[in-house]
Amino acid sequence: DEFPEFQRPVLEALRQPLEERNITIARAQGSETFPADFMLVAAQNPCPCGNMNNPRKECVCAPGAISKYRRKISGPLLDRIDLYIEVPAVEYAKLEECRTETGGFQSESSPMRDRVEKAREIQRKRFEEDASAKRGSARLAANSEMTSRLIKKHCPLDDESKKLLKHAYDEYTLSPRSYFRIIKVARTIADLSASEHIGATHISEALQFRPKNDAYV
Repeated sequence: DEFPEFQRPVLEALRQPLEERNITIARAQGSETFPADFMLVAAQNPCPCGNMNNPRKECVCAPGAISKYRRKISGPLLDRIDLYIEVPAVEYAKLEECRTETGGFQSESSPMRDRVEKAREIQRKRFEEDASAKRGSARLAANSEMTSRLIKKHCPLDDESKKLLKHAYDEYTLSPRSYFRIIKVARTIADLSASEHIGATHISEALQFRPKNDAYV
């Protein structure tokens, strides 16, 4: 929580494990590399006061303060995060609904859980059938672990998808790392839809989860 409030060196130290799924600790006596395969979930306010784009409360931050706040998260670190979601202020009716309804969010999440389990099974079979889908001696288990070579093999794009992705790449000045991450997210979206092929709709949805170029600093 409060992602930008951590010290910059602490945040930048996340880059290696997010990219390589391991981390190297160096000391005067030598260095050791340890496994560090984890899922990062981070949250931050849209601005220092927290009210930017809030329809019920005015933001009091100066433009310079907002820019400084956003610069606390570097472009290379943003590049290593797959999904970005803006969460609007929760309305009172929603809170009351969750409090009074039996089951709350649990009943709503059950169908999605089933879809996720089916998508994970699709990925498991995909990599079981591919003898080269390994990281060291371990077999890959999820789309997020694919290398560029495996992306080329398992994520072919049709002409419409390529055109859409090229436009986004140029329009938002995406990095090569972001390009491959978008394709992997699109592959997962297709899996959730039980679609064998990645289509333009899957690419379009994956692009919605990337920050636009004004977030890169």
